[in-house]
Amino acid sequence: MASGRPQRPNDPSVISSLEAAVREIRRPGPLELVWNWRWELGILAAGAGLSALVAGSLGLIGLAEVAGAGLAVAVVVLQWPPARTRVVARAWCMITPHRVRVGCINAWVQTRRGKLPFALRTVPTDYGERVYLWCRAGITAADLFAARHLLAAACWAKEVWVVPSARHAHLVTLEIVRKQYSERTGPTPDPWPYSRYLDGDPADDSEGRNTPLSWWKPAA
Repeated sequence: MASGRPQRPNDPSVISSLEAAVREIRRPGPLELVWNWRWELGILAAGAGLSALVAGSLGLIGLAEVAGAGLAVAVVVLQWPPARTRVVARAWCMITPHRVRVGCINAWVQTRRGKLPFALRTVPTDYGERVYLWCRAGITAADLFAARHLLAAACWAKEVWVVPSARHAHLVTLEIVRKQYSERTGPTPDPWPYSRYLDGDPADDSEGRNTPLSWWKPAA
């Protein structure tokens, strides 16, 4: 038997865990669905509109020629390392929010109504991506921290750092670490500021800024 106080069947923590395990994930509403897939929908709409414009002007044969020329240019541009790095980084920014949602589903990071955290935006970084989350009522940074290993596996990443905001408990940043890094070079930008101190850590601002940590606590 595990050490510590045994959990009784009517223990609220046990009931909450069982409720989370059997709860179904609620489907996102139309606006949330459009936001989650905004980049893919935008690319699809732009491609369809451009194809219709070219086909209307040059015909189907002209469309095929333009598409071939565009593909050739894209291949040439991607041979340039800076352009390839930028394209890959942007592609990960499209993929990662979907993987975060999959990780939250499998880690049971959800509200009692089956709603997941809302991904506000994703930006590329030197080590991977930074995902800004809006935690709905019933979800906390501690829930995401407990699920960080599952989230890392779901995102195909090395690790995930959970950064709670120092001002607002419902704003949490996930830092998806994909590449080797020597040190952290800067704080999370506004409007998601966070404390760079752990409890009892006497490090000043310069030391804290360059110290990679896996968990930040808001300043007291």
